[in-house]
Amino acid sequence: MQQSSMTRHGFGQRGLIERFFKLSENETTVRREILGGLTTFVTMAYIIVVNPSLLHEAGLPLDGVLFATGVSAAAATLVMGLYANYPIALAPGMALNAYFVYSVVLGMKVPWTTALGVVFISGTIFLILTLTRIREQIVNGIPSCIKLATPAGIGLFIAFIGLKNSHLIVANPATFVGLGSFADPQVQTAAFGFLVIGLLMSRRVNGSILIGIAIATVFAGFRGLAHWPSGVFSLPDVSGTLLKLDLKGALQLGLFEITFVFLFVDLFDNVGTLVGVCEQAGLLRDGKIPRANRALVSDAVGSIFGSLTGTSTVTSYIESAAGVAAGARTGLSNVVVAGLFLLAVFFSPLIGVIPSAATAPALIIVGALMTRSVASVLWSDFTEALPAFVTLVATPLTFSVATGLSLGLVVFTVMKTGAGKAREISVLLWVLTLLFILRYVYLAIG
Repeated sequence: MQQSSMTRHGFGQRGLIERFFKLSENETTVRREILGGLTTFVTMAYIIVVNPSLLHEAGLPLDGVLFATGVSAAAATLVMGLYANYPIALAPGMALNAYFVYSVVLGMKVPWTTALGVVFISGTIFLILTLTRIREQIVNGIPSCIKLATPAGIGLFIAFIGLKNSHLIVANPATFVGLGSFADPQVQTAAFGFLVIGLLMSRRVNGSILIGIAIATVFAGFRGLAHWPSGVFSLPDVSGTLLKLDLKGALQLGLFEITFVFLFVDLFDNVGTLVGVCEQAGLLRDGKIPRANRALVSDAVGSIFGSLTGTSTVTSYIESAAGVAAGARTGLSNVVVAGLFLLAVFFSPLIGVIPSAATAPALIIVGALMTRSVASVLWSDFTEALPAFVTLVATPLTFSVATGLSLGLVVFTVMKTGAGKAREISVLLWVLTLLFILRYVYLAIG
């Protein structure tokens, strides 16, 4: 009786939790928040496997990236939970890690240490833009057709990377690309994993991607692509990536375009995720997000923290919607997610046995999920449709998010001007268009 009275008046551990996270006000309980946190973690835990595997292709040490992935996800998720009190988890973004590896490091030959420096700079700029409320103006300055086409184009880009890594799609001298051989164990593993994840997702199984990766890894073991781990627990070796970013190189190198892409993709990815998840949770007020700036601070802090530890840009995860569906309504669920991400750091021997053929299906599936945004493009208006199409197609075919984005923006400006709709072009867009045109002129004569 006495304990119940103490809790009711805000004393004791439960009382502190109740008051801090406003559980009653948000019509939730500690139990629901824990369940929601567990659900969110299971649905997005695949990033612990996929991100180190992907960034390792750019030369980053596997152990270091695994550590960076876990701790940066935990840090950003904790900031979102404790500072903004939202049930939205964060981790290194799938689109931006692919851009980091294939466009920046492998494509532009930028050292990964310098690329981490660019991530730090973009995260710092992002934090400044958020605190000064300029972020909203940037969102309003980019045309909606480009906002919708960019994630879809990135989705195709990610899917193509997954198809390429698994040998499902291979080079062909006659047609540029062709179907791989199903006699290849990597192709068999990837195809099997793709179907398993697809079936699990169609049945709405929580953690479908992670479960599918695990099943595909077992299959890969039978095909000689995976081996039994040497252990289960391990202290991560953080020396390979911790504080290895090259800020001097990032500042000296003319990396405006790279920085802009990191900013742009993270900008709209976070805004879209916040709106979507908050709407699902019933947290919107008059169509707006309360404490929006607090929520947006978390990804900036996460990106800065990630660059210092050794990973690409951190962003909000739409998989948080699964946790909301399970009952999460406050930042308490994020505390659970953050704790689980920290624990995952110490399971590197288990994660190290997973071959790329088992993680490739996750890239393909995530890519498929990202293409749904293109359905909202106003295809009946050609001045909207053509820029969206250029962005959508150019991104995967040029193997560059930056190229797809810049070409889409240039085409949008030209189409609107030619159609007598120049008033729809913002000052920001005129500036960006001019900068991108100058870039292509420089590349043509250089």
